[in-house]
Parts: sequence; structure tokens; C-alpha cells
Amino acid sequence: MQTSTAHRRGVLTGAAALVAASAAQAAGETVSLPFANGERPMGVYPEKRPMIVLTQRPPQLETPFEVFDHGAFTPNDAFFVRYHLSGAPPRGLNAATHRLKIGGAVETPLDLGMDDLRRNFPVVEMAAVNQCSGNGRGFSSPRVAGGQLGNGAMGSALWRGVRLRALLDKAGVKASAKAVEFNGADVPPMKAIPDFIKALSVEHARQDEVMLAYEMNGAPLPLLNGYPLRLIVPGYYGTYWVKHLTDITLLEQESQSYFMQKAYRVPDNDCACTPAGQPATQTRPIGKLNVRSFITNVQDGQKIGAGRRVALRGIAFDGGSGIAGVEVSTDGGKAWTPAGLGQDHGPYGFREWSTQVALGQGDHVLMARARSKAGEVQPMTQTWNPPGYMRNVVDPVRVVAA
Repeated sequence: MQTSTAHRRGVLTGAAALVAASAAQAAGETVSLPFANGERPMGVYPEKRPMIVLTQRPPQLETPFEVFDHGAFTPNDAFFVRYHLSGAPPRGLNAATHRLKIGGAVETPLDLGMDDLRRNFPVVEMAAVNQCSGNGRGFSSPRVAGGQLGNGAMGSALWRGVRLRALLDKAGVKASAKAVEFNGADVPPMKAIPDFIKALSVEHARQDEVMLAYEMNGAPLPLLNGYPLRLIVPGYYGTYWVKHLTDITLLEQESQSYFMQKAYRVPDNDCACTPAGQPATQTRPIGKLNVRSFITNVQDGQKIGAGRRVALRGIAFDGGSGIAGVEVSTDGGKAWTPAGLGQDHGPYGFREWSTQVALGQGDHVLMARARSKAGEVQPMTQTWNPPGYMRNVVDPVRVVAA
């Protein structure tokens, strides 16, 4: 699908509106997330329906959780937004003039336009979950620093673009190359603030699933989700998914970027955890998504009719092995029964699940627990780390049957 002139004009108008006036509040509407200081405004941004606003500058927007009950693919206008630099999104983005440069330890540096990517490289599509490292951070106990997110900083889309490996092969990666850095069009407001640059090993960058996307869910990328080009790293946390991609640099040493060496790091042990309240002695860059599932059609505190079968449904995902099964409990985890799995959209996407349960009169604690094909099972007790990353505990949903 070619990016239309009307779409480019709409994106540029949207960018100007964001810079000039930030977000329009949705008629004063607010939502209360279920943790301390959880009240949030709803905001309307270009190409987006009303979203939960964590910050306005830069825009950090959560998907209203009910969206996840409507299919395995998150609509573009409801897909979450995460930026790091106050000037984001950058001004003047236009697919007609956008350039991608590939340099460093390569045989032939490249300078490519969007038409070059579309016409000269094989097109690939892949369903993949993008999840913020801090999704669910607001539930951390003890409380941790950082954006106090609910569970809406995730989404799954069908991404369309080109394999990164095809571009690296065209450039000719030198044998001395060790890492690949990625930078986007957003820039720091001051020199003292580090640029948002991420990196992958050359081996990882050359894997089949790593791609550069110019479309999601059959349409051009929205402005706030990386228009006109973004890096897609299926199975890995969203910190690696660089938006508005402009530069790919092959390095002969490990990346020294602040966002690799200082930020987005977890304790360097099997659980990526420390005792609650304690710092890590050694850390490593955050990596793969861990296994996770949610009940999407029933909310905590909801009243349900007693004495009849009730439908439960939800979503599950992991870091790329795929979902082997989902179990459901109606008694707070004492007993579990298997749920049925929906269509498999590939190992990196949301996997829907559903079942029916009978609820007698009284209080019930509903739970869903996913198991990956790699054997990873969601924990019943959440581990803790200082940044509040990688939350995947089995979440209770308390209902009353009457």
C-alpha cells in the first residue's frame, strides 16, 4: 500500500497540532487505574481515539484496557504510545522525503528513500506484540520510580515492511562488526540529554523476524507509532522498537549509548529480580518478553449473574516460542482448568483464549495463567526489580456472583 498524499498531509498537520497545543482533553473525562495515584485524564491526539494520558510532553498514552477484548490485533488508533524526549514526535516527517542511512562498518554505505525500501526489497509481514518494559509498573510493591502504568502499554499488530537482514546484506557487513545501532528523527532538546539510541548484536539483527515496518494493520504507520518507518524486534520489549528510523550504524564494539549502558537494564540473574527494595549488584540490558496472559471481558469488582455459565476470554503472549496453553481458575488459584486457544497468528502475536465457567452465588477470584511452548509459566507471586520492569504475575480479577 502506497502512502497517500492525504495521509502525509494529515500526519504533518497532526505533528504541528501536537507541538503547538499538546493534547486536547476528552471533555474532562478521567479514568482511575487500580493503584495509588491512579487517576488519569483521557486525551485526544492526532490519529488516535481517546487514550489514557500518562504525560503530555512527550506523549505517553495507554490503551484503554477494554480494547483488548476485541480481537488479536490492536487497532492503530488505540495503539499505545511511548516517547522519551520532550520534543517528540519530531517535526516535518514526510514519507516522500524521508531517508534511511546505513553506515559504519559496512562495505557500501546506503542512503535509501521509502520508495527504495518498497520497490527494491522483498516485502514481509509479521504479527508481533510491542510491549513497554514498564507495562504494569503502577502495581509494583514496593512502589518504584518511573511512569506509573496500568496494563495498557502493549499491543499487537500485523507489521509490513522489509527484513533488516536484506538491507544489511545490501550494505555488506564487515567481519569486524559486532553491534548495530539504531537512531530515529527525534532529538534531545539539549546536548546534555542523551539521544535515544538502541542497539542489537549483529547476530540478532540478522535474524529473520527483525524488520523495518512502514505499515501496521494494513495502513501507514500512525505518526505517534513511528511514521514513516520503525524498527520491529519481535519477542523483545518495546524499548528496542525505534520510531521514525533514520540511521543504522554498524559498530566494531559494543554500543555505548546511554539507553544500552545505563537505562533499560535489569538485574543480571535468572529471575531479573532483587529482594524487594534492594538495588541490583550487576545488570544487563532488558531482553525478551516473558509469558503473560490477561482476562479481557470481565473487570475487577464486576457483578455477574449467579447460577449460570459465564464466558471468560482473554489474550496471551510470550517472547516468541508461542503459547502452549492457558488455564483458568475461579477460586483464586486452588484449582485450574484448561481454556481453548483461538487462532494462531504466529509465535510473536497475541493468542486469544476462551472458556466458560459456572459461578455459584458469592465472591470469586478469577485468574488466567499462560504457559509458553518453551515451558515458561506465569508466576503466582511477582518478583521485584528497581525499575519495575517485566511484570507478568497472574493477576486476580475479583467478581461477585449474585
